Amino acid sequence: VKSKKLQVGTDATATNNFTIYQPASPDGTLRIGVGNADSPTEVGRFDSNGYVATKSPAFSAYLASNQTVSPNGSTKVTFNTELFDTNSNFDSTTNYRFTPNVAGYYQINFMLCFPTGANNCISQLYKNGSLYLTGTRVDSSSTGFNSMVSDLVYFNGTTDYVEGYGYTSGTTFAGGATGAVCRFSGFLVRAV
Repeated sequence: VKSKKLQVGTDATATNNFTIYQPASPDGTLRIGVGNADSPTEVGRFDSNGYVATKSPAFSAYLASNQTVSPNGSTKVTFNTELFDTNSNFDSTTNYRFTPNVAGYYQINFMLCFPTGANNCISQLYKNGSLYLTGTRVDSSSTGFNSMVSDLVYFNGTTDYVEGYGYTSGTTFAGGATGAVCRFSGFLVRAV
């Protein structure tokens, strides 16, 4: 049997059905969509390498220049430059947070650089406005140094978000035009 679309399910509500189909211009992929055969919404595809999810949020952002902070307190890092943001889930202009729209488990990475003249420096992940995890603590004021934190974090796909904070006895988070010193990133590992 040759067919470009095969609907699985006959429910009156289209979102209860699935369609397996080939795109209008064949490109070597098999698509999976939610909905009826006449208008499915793609949710994934197979190619010669296996399954490729179409909605896999991933982002990488950095602090483009130094950020002045108050000493001896936790301060949100203003990650104002994006390297990439596949689903437009990272806010680099207002809240400086990642709010993925696909529920699942995400690998989150955060590196914060502190210049000389500071000690007691710690990177911190905040989830939904509360401290979630602290990174490596660095106690040195002789040279610039980095504190890092990384974890697998669950997001509900609607309201959960994560932000990068830093604690320092100094007054500066070090930024840079290339993003090599202060970076925040994450990607979907497994959807649920």
